[in-house]
Amino acid sequence: MVKSYRGVPVAKPAATTQKVTVADYMSTRLITFKPEQHMDEVINTLLKYKISGGPVVNDENELVGVISEGDCMKEVVRGKYNNMPNLNGVVAEHMTSNVISIPPETNIFDAAKMFLEKRIRRFPVVNRGKLVGQISQKDIMRAVHNMQSHTW
Repeated sequence: MVKSYRGVPVAKPAATTQKVTVADYMSTRLITFKPEQHMDEVINTLLKYKISGGPVVNDENELVGVISEGDCMKEVVRGKYNNMPNLNGVVAEHMTSNVISIPPETNIFDAAKMFLEKRIRRFPVVNRGKLVGQISQKDIMRAVHNMQSHTW
């Protein structure tokens, strides 16, 4: 008979992975714009809150586009021949309407991969057609920083 000196075998607990989703780290208090809003108001808002853009929603809070500083430049260029930018245009004329959004249950690592593939700084988060938040690259970095390395 052979005796084991290793003692009684103890089962190691299985490593658990943290299921961290976009909903856990997205911003929910957003500055949004309406398609009928005047561009001068949008530019003032971007400057006031020191943001580079924001989602455009309709009256039902459905995402219809995104307006950015770059989109605002279109309005500035439009007025160059008058020696003064004409800021009478509306958001619907300048916004990006083909917007890539993600659902709130998206895993943080899948979202990080999307950031790398799409080369976008932020994604609107949409649930059942309604805007519920926004996730940025900085939010992803914060999520990963808060995770414990042994649970990856």
